[in-house]
Amino acid sequence: MSDTSDYFSALQRLISNRPVRVSTGSKINKDTVALEAGRKRGSIKKSRPGFTNLIIEINKASAPSTKPKNDLSNRLKKIREDKNKYRERYHQSLNREIMLLNRLSELEKELNKLSNVIPFKE
Repeated sequence: MSDTSDYFSALQRLISNRPVRVSTGSKINKDTVALEAGRKRGSIKKSRPGFTNLIIEINKASAPSTKPKNDLSNRLKKIREDKNKYRERYHQSLNREIMLLNRLSELEKELNKLSNVIPFKE
């Protein structure tokens, strides 16, 4: 059946989470594939001979997978590492600023010790 090419391209858009006609993040099932293909809900049926391969692919795509959990845990791990890296950089910058303030204070004291410098008055 030549009409299944629309359904297969709709399925690929749903798998890549870039649908055109349905909302992103929709569950992948026969109805959402049909709607994404621009057809009516319920147009994909087991009783129709041309849809057996499509139904098999839809079932594969809709099967729960463990990849998103691993992907989310990897993302969370990376975010935590970034947080720790930026916290360390923040503390380093605070230490630098404190060191520079101390040095500035020392230099101002030395400058005040030199009595031949006339302070600026408005």
